[in-house]
Amino acid sequence: MVRAIVGANWGDEGKGKITDMLAEESDIIVRFQGGSNAGHTIINDYGRFALHLLPSGVFYNHTTSIIGNGVALNIPYLVKEIQSLVDQGVPKPRILVSDRAQIMMPYHIDFDKYEEERLGGKAFGSTKSGIAPFYSDKYAKIGFQVSELFDDAVLDEKVDRVVDYKNILLEHVYHKPLIDKAELKAQLREYRDMVEPYVADVSAFLHQALKDGKTILLEGQLGTLKDPDHGIYPMVTSSSTLAAYGAIGAGIPPYEIKDVVTVVKAYSSAVGAGEFVSEILDPVKADELRQHGGDKGEYGATTGRPRRVGWFDAVASRYGCRLQGATQVALTVVDALGYLEEIPMCVGYEIDGEVVKDFPVTSKLAKAKPVLKTFKGWHCDIHGITEFDKLPKECRDYVDAIEQELQVPITMVSNGPKRHDMIKRVSKL
Repeated sequence: MVRAIVGANWGDEGKGKITDMLAEESDIIVRFQGGSNAGHTIINDYGRFALHLLPSGVFYNHTTSIIGNGVALNIPYLVKEIQSLVDQGVPKPRILVSDRAQIMMPYHIDFDKYEEERLGGKAFGSTKSGIAPFYSDKYAKIGFQVSELFDDAVLDEKVDRVVDYKNILLEHVYHKPLIDKAELKAQLREYRDMVEPYVADVSAFLHQALKDGKTILLEGQLGTLKDPDHGIYPMVTSSSTLAAYGAIGAGIPPYEIKDVVTVVKAYSSAVGAGEFVSEILDPVKADELRQHGGDKGEYGATTGRPRRVGWFDAVASRYGCRLQGATQVALTVVDALGYLEEIPMCVGYEIDGEVVKDFPVTSKLAKAKPVLKTFKGWHCDIHGITEFDKLPKECRDYVDAIEQELQVPITMVSNGPKRHDMIKRVSKL
């Protein structure tokens, strides 16, 4: 059976915790898209971790963790991340890397920085992890697959050809130092030695695992609203964040995905630029929510940047669940709202005098104003509560209202940062 865990919103919904929890009953966990540009925060018996490339199931001895072909593979970063786990007392996880995964080249990170610098005030708010240049090269067919590291003739010819092109851009567009071909070839041979112990035909491995009845977990990065097709384009990421892409990014048939756990946050947050209708514009109120949010406040797991925060956006979240094909919802960080006497919820957008309930394209989104509905807060700490019926009535009412807006069963309610701070819930739909 294959289950996907994906985000409904802008990312940062708490997918890492849900993956870590569900990995306990899984055999294989697969990262299928994105790169080291976003992180998943995990808190467990080993400590507190911010994972970037590794799947969030690496803390179990019985699991195999896979870097799928859809991932932007930063090889030194991967090796460093594995070693950092071992250094903190985690048993070395079993890792497989797809031989069809493409490699994050050193110059991708440079080009990401150079382009943001060139754009100035019109920059995209990139994490400068090389993601956009990486995927640009992949689809321009000048990227490097892991498999190519093991054929010196193919590798050398391709480096010569690609570097000639890159150096034209560096000289005439960015006015930056040129790439040295010999240095790059030597670096790629170092990459080969680093990654060789992990390389496998992942699609064949997963095919056999499915035949053997194994349980496979697909872990997405970011959320629906950062998808390059269906998100707040152009302020999006460069690979699809949807569960449907999990089949492509892992190398399995699409019909094998039977369950899509879509993670939804009890309020809204986002890192980087882009339209954000329910954003709290009052800096004092925004900072108050930011300080209460998550385990260590609302700051990016990768960048450390303060996240923009807002009230729960029913329009965006309902759209996010629909695009993901959500079969169930895990609602996270409900506990963060316990300080509020009243909790606003965005239940519609006003655009040119008309209230809409369907998420619009970006040009219309830019004109949208939130239509807010206020709920009574529960104004207490809910940590430690393990049964939904034991939550304060106001908290239950808030969760019930979100489920009605989403029209997808909320089966899990997170009331704390740790793996088992989770309440199972029976849907009212």
